[in-house]
Amino acid sequence: MNDQATQLRQIVKEKQPNINNNTPSAKIITVTSGKGGVGKSNTVVNLALSLKEKGKEVVILDADLGLANIEVLLGVIPRYNLSNVLTGNKTITEIIEENEDGIKFISGGSGINELMFLNKEQITKFANSVAELERIADYILIDTSAGITDAVLSFCRLAHEVIFITTPEPTSITDAYALIKTFQSDSDIDLPSIKIIVNKTESSKEAEEVYRKLANVCKHFLNMEIEYLGCVLFDYNVMKAAKIQEPICKSFPKSKASNDYRKIVNTLTDLKPKENTPAKGNLFKQVLKMFSKH
Repeated sequence: MNDQATQLRQIVKEKQPNINNNTPSAKIITVTSGKGGVGKSNTVVNLALSLKEKGKEVVILDADLGLANIEVLLGVIPRYNLSNVLTGNKTITEIIEENEDGIKFISGGSGINELMFLNKEQITKFANSVAELERIADYILIDTSAGITDAVLSFCRLAHEVIFITTPEPTSITDAYALIKTFQSDSDIDLPSIKIIVNKTESSKEAEEVYRKLANVCKHFLNMEIEYLGCVLFDYNVMKAAKIQEPICKSFPKSKASNDYRKIVNTLTDLKPKENTPAKGNLFKQVLKMFSKH
């Protein structure tokens, strides 16, 4: 990674005259968690469907190496993955899959590991390739692996906003804080907006209490603000929908969880950037930043 950071400074210097900072950029949202089993992938597919219902074009990047939950939840077996792009066999748009509801996704596959070891030429090529997504997407949702890894931190650096999923379980809250702490120490001062969704909660009151505890710890020990995006009430229909490989927002559109996902999307799309939040620039620069460490 240190070699990559040196290479990227030179790439940015070379590319800077050709970059138009006013070019509209797809919003990149990375969804992550400190531990597995908190409903991260379910959250991603249901946010995607809810965004599509609002007329937004969405592409999911399944960056959860080895688990491939997105394709299972959508009922689609991908023909290609990021490895095909990195080897030059396919372009990024050629490996996009789409389910019957029009939800587009890209399988990361073994390409997620390969991303961490690209040379200067490969990084530039990959950045140019991913930038093509701006032509077809309003939102790019990235589903990462759980836990603290270089890949997870890199995809968090790529994002405009990072959504941390936690549940009311103490271990889930502790692991979420550990990931937030590592991400803060790993990144430069231009941190993306950090938001919290409390999943599998018994009530909105319980969820708000979980958020307050986490927010207070982050404020006290990390001197950073995190935002409450919403909660998803525990709902057995989530498991029923998963068994038939559909988002709950499609299978049970009037269920508790479906209503909560739509509320979250309404909040997400209504949010305006804070006045002191620096502009992120275009997608090419964001992908370069994904590999950078200060």
